[in-house]
Amino acid sequence: MSRNNDILYELNDKPPFIQSLTAAFQHVLASFVGIVTPTLIIGSTLGLTHHIPYLISMALMISGVGTFVQAKRFGRIGCGLIAVQGTSFAFMTALITGATLVKMRGGSEDDMLAMMFGVTLTGAFIEVFLSFFIDKIKHIITPLTTGIVILTISLSLIKVGMTDLAGGFGSESFGSPSNLLLGVSVLIIIICLNASKYAWLRLSSIFIGIFAGALIAYPLGLLSFDHLSQLPLISVPIPFKYGFAFDWQIFLPVALVYFLSALETAGDLTANSLFSGLPIKGQQYISRIKGGIFADGVNSIIAGIFNTFPNTTFGQNNAVIQLTGVASRYVAFFIAAILIILGLFPILGGILQAMPKPVLGGATLIMFATIAVAGIKIMSTEPINRRNSLIISTSLGVGLGTMFVPEVLAQLPIWLKNILSSSVTSAGFTAILLTLVLPKDHQKIESQSLTSDKVTDNA
Repeated sequence: MSRNNDILYELNDKPPFIQSLTAAFQHVLASFVGIVTPTLIIGSTLGLTHHIPYLISMALMISGVGTFVQAKRFGRIGCGLIAVQGTSFAFMTALITGATLVKMRGGSEDDMLAMMFGVTLTGAFIEVFLSFFIDKIKHIITPLTTGIVILTISLSLIKVGMTDLAGGFGSESFGSPSNLLLGVSVLIIIICLNASKYAWLRLSSIFIGIFAGALIAYPLGLLSFDHLSQLPLISVPIPFKYGFAFDWQIFLPVALVYFLSALETAGDLTANSLFSGLPIKGQQYISRIKGGIFADGVNSIIAGIFNTFPNTTFGQNNAVIQLTGVASRYVAFFIAAILIILGLFPILGGILQAMPKPVLGGATLIMFATIAVAGIKIMSTEPINRRNSLIISTSLGVGLGTMFVPEVLAQLPIWLKNILSSSVTSAGFTAILLTLVLPKDHQKIESQSLTSDKVTDNA
């Protein structure tokens, strides 16, 4: 493979310690909010307030373990890339609905957690099973379908990034000039540093931008560490701390999300491969996708055992590879170590959690938009003919439509609402369905027609 000038350190390069640590910390900053937020939402919605600090610690710790598994690649398990693992947003509705059902039956908080972690563990075997057959359905895991999924992921994340830049969900100062100025300042710093000809500044652009944002935020009273005194000194992982429970009625929606989550993972790993200068077609590519989905399943099994929710491959950190130029998988070992330490010592995670939303929004907005560019690049590797244009437009229309107008699903049965409520799932499912239904012969007919018209014109 020829050297890509945009990449400072390729897949199997070993950057010096300081460069590796700096790059790893930027991946953690890009993914931290995504890792802890699903746990915060599930815990707050179900009234599990006293359990939240421990659950967040476990989420961080298992994310670290999962990231190590993906990068290290144990036999067929793992993709061998900087594929940061984190708690998946896609399962929140199904898990909250299931836990609420347990509560309605008279179950305690421990019973709710035991049920959620039980279906997390058992459902993970679906992804493990699917990983063995992904190559058999590679005619639907095409650059077109994965590109659509990546583009939809990025567009949904852009909404989150812009919301954070303005102050975050539910903020009383949402959209205030101070929030916007702070977020835009971070954004401008990262852009300027990333455009620099000096490799070190490019490599550190996200870290420097966020650090500068924190320095600006502190005198404005937007950065506080008062909550740190309430956190425990250490969190110890205890297998099945809350027990184990299973219910088919609760399991089935979760199982379906696991099935669709595999498609999202394929899209994220495709973008990761593209940014890392690796092929996105061929046997090596399929092997990475299979190993990544296999690892997703294994990591979710570990998550269920150690009291956290389903894990998935994150797309947030893919743009860090593009912006820093560091694609070395050895950086993932540093990421894993940082996440495990953050989980083991909650006070460290609490410091990152205190980072003002506008600071994180300014950094993540450009990263999420970079992922959109990757989706477009991947789709453009296939001809944008009439058939493919129809697949792209319909899939994006359905996916973004459910994101912009979620009320459209309000009257559907709960199981169907759970499936379609994610814009990524609805867009990906539509893309796969149309890929199977619309005949490829249209491409040949269209090509023949164009050739015929050209001959006629020449005549």
